[in-house]
Amino acid sequence: MENTLLEIKDLYVNAENKEILKGINLKINKGEIHVIMGPNGSRKKHNSKCNTK
Repeated sequence: MENTLLEIKDLYVNAENKEILKGINLKINKGEIHVIMGPNGSRKKHNSKCNTK
């Protein structure tokens, strides 16, 4: 049985002429909890605006 719910490979994000994410790899399996943490103003919200191709 497959346990992978989400897998991201080599994600890059640019916003407002700035590199926000570079080469991100992430694999989330059933039963796992992941969070995005950081100080105010660290552009966490940009992660939720990523477009996929």
